[in-house]
Amino acid sequence: MDDAFVQATEHRPVSPIAQATGVPVIDLSALAGSTPGAVDALAAEVGAACRDWGFFVAVGHGVPEATVARAVEAGRAFFALPPELKAAVRRTERAPLGYYDAEHTKNVRDWKEVFDFFPHELPSAAPDDELVFVNKWPDDADLPGLRAALEEYAAAMEELALKLLELIARSLHLAPNRLHGFFGDGQTTTYLRMNRYRPCPRPDLALGLGRHKDSGALTILRQDDDVGGLDVRRRTDGAWVRVEPVRGSFVVNVGDVVQVWSNDRYESVEHRASVNSEKERFSIPYFFNPAMATLVEPLEEMVGEENPSRYDAYSWGEFFRIRRRSNFSKLDVDNIQIAQLRKHK
Repeated sequence: MDDAFVQATEHRPVSPIAQATGVPVIDLSALAGSTPGAVDALAAEVGAACRDWGFFVAVGHGVPEATVARAVEAGRAFFALPPELKAAVRRTERAPLGYYDAEHTKNVRDWKEVFDFFPHELPSAAPDDELVFVNKWPDDADLPGLRAALEEYAAAMEELALKLLELIARSLHLAPNRLHGFFGDGQTTTYLRMNRYRPCPRPDLALGLGRHKDSGALTILRQDDDVGGLDVRRRTDGAWVRVEPVRGSFVVNVGDVVQVWSNDRYESVEHRASVNSEKERFSIPYFFNPAMATLVEPLEEMVGEENPSRYDAYSWGEFFRIRRRSNFSKLDVDNIQIAQLRKHK
């Protein structure tokens, strides 16, 4: 195994890893035709999970099983393509969508392959723009139905994400649609990713995805139903614990943007993906991100005399571009984090 995959000693996974206990499992079916009181109770449940864990497992979400199955099947078919066909849609440093197998997290190479696309493709970039967000799709003759299956899945994820966003707003005692405007001008940077984690000869040294916090607003993850690998850092003691798959569920975690909007009432969770030596693992994360032009800062409703703003405002578009550039290859320094934008006390 190439040394580029080897984690520093203090960040290597330890086996066996303890299973997370007490993870909030939230049934969202109450959203369908429920009373205002039931929605408020559900929002409180979501708020408690975001405050105490930074994530929760969503069941009763209403996403059709067939939609999920088609996306999973399409993802497996894509990664089974010959290398030359995957290389034909390979991302570049300037065009960061498509297939890639050399992504870095915190300057260590991840043991994975990915395929990314924007459900809402951005308008054509200016000639001098550093990054061009244009989707790359395999030829239909090579993989019929891939695009349709993933676009159907992404549409279902967007519908779910907006419902979750409303619950989070309610949990913070905001107007239900308070956060929606940050996502709706056609410039949203939301993207869908397919992950494949191959069996690894040294799972004690490498990670499928290194430790990190998600930089966007929400992430909705479809875990592999049969092969676990999602680890989170437990808040109470800092230990890494495994979030076992719950069949038919999604793992929902708040990202850094929600942490800033809430002025630290909610905190994004640090997590990673472990690998094993015997079985490949697939997952599909949906990264629900604001529009490029969004200025991210604590919401005015979250700031007061006794709770001043804890973050400087920052351009989401610039932050997003820096993060996308930084995971293409190893850098001399760590990529940007919201901790760098925290105001000094």
